[in-house]
Amino acid sequence: MSLVTLLPFIVLIGAMFLMTRSAKKKQQQALEMRNQMQPGSGVRTIGGMYATVKEVNEDTVLLDAGPGVELIFAKNSIGAVLSDDEYNRIVHGIEHDLKDEVGFVPDDASSLTESDDSAAGAPDDKPVDLGKKDQAGEPAGDAVTARAKTDDEPKKTDGDTEGK
Repeated sequence: MSLVTLLPFIVLIGAMFLMTRSAKKKQQQALEMRNQMQPGSGVRTIGGMYATVKEVNEDTVLLDAGPGVELIFAKNSIGAVLSDDEYNRIVHGIEHDLKDEVGFVPDDASSLTESDDSAAGAPDDKPVDLGKKDQAGEPAGDAVTARAKTDDEPKKTDGDTEGK
């Protein structure tokens, strides 16, 4: 057999090897994550339930899902072990005070564009001249008023009316 005939089979076997290798690596990382669980850490199950670990056994985990609610789950059903900050942010709505941090970015851009000498709530009523000119050479604002005057005049028709 020639090398050209064997090349597709070699490529296929190589691709299968790489796929199984990455899957094994992900399984190993998930196993390490589940083994790092300790009582008191926050977790998310694969079903999307957030709870606190109360007790860790060989194959099971006792979770505290709320006051008086204790659930037993298989270790394989734990989807993620969360950091304390992330768990408190999701479950209790507690977030760090971002204003104390150095790289604070506001939610809107209005605080970035306002200056101290301008009034925040007083908009300018005068129109902004963008430098556009009408075809006749007059500013665009005058063209709008001229167009408004022609709209007030009755329009000429061909003589066809619907009132016949």
